[in-house]
Amino acid sequence: MTYCVGIRLKDGMIFASDTRTNAGVDQISMFRKMYQYGIEGERFLVLQTAGNLATSQAVFTKLDNAIKLAQERNLHTVPTLFDAAQLVGECLRETTIHAQTIAQETDTKFRSSFILGGQIKGQSPEIYFIYPEGNCIRATTDTPFFQLGESKYGKPILDRSMNYHSSLKSAMRAILISFDSTIRSNLSVGMPIDVLVYHNDSLQMPQGYRIDENDEYFANIRQHWSDGLRKILNELEDSPLSYWQ
Repeated sequence: MTYCVGIRLKDGMIFASDTRTNAGVDQISMFRKMYQYGIEGERFLVLQTAGNLATSQAVFTKLDNAIKLAQERNLHTVPTLFDAAQLVGECLRETTIHAQTIAQETDTKFRSSFILGGQIKGQSPEIYFIYPEGNCIRATTDTPFFQLGESKYGKPILDRSMNYHSSLKSAMRAILISFDSTIRSNLSVGMPIDVLVYHNDSLQMPQGYRIDENDEYFANIRQHWSDGLRKILNELEDSPLSYWQ
């Protein structure tokens, strides 16, 4: 399992992905789940994934090869983010069908899903969720973020604390707390966490940052969050007597 978040705000976008993959309690390993594409000053794209690792890696390889071989249609040449999402969906669908054809007699699941976000010069920033079947939906101002993988532990935090007009700084805090809650509740999600922040219309390729177990800021906010929850719970009004009868 994995956990990824991509959010589009009025000032920019934030992408965050864990790096843990597992095929059982004795087969835990670390793989990067977020990749950048683009041309400085012309386009910026980021792609996150969750699901079958072999399927995801095959899709990344096809997309990389299309760029390296200068194929007419690749992530550096498609005219819009929607076309980029369509291209990823086509690669995903072809990869899944091919794998299922080869392994017809097994119960292996080859499903993967993706979040694609970015901006092309002269266009608005966008984020798309790409389903295992290859179709996609776009984030809106009403629904500004998407999640992949083990989303249920972090979603309530994001729902309560963020909207399209949130600042990048407050959104980053909320995202990291959502990761902390997920990591505490599910052993299949783990550190390090890859984080990428993009400022709208910059068309720059962000360097990104990897948060590991020794990151002081992450340790401080997770401790502050835990202490704050306990404090608020103790300050809440006691339940009425009728609750106990």
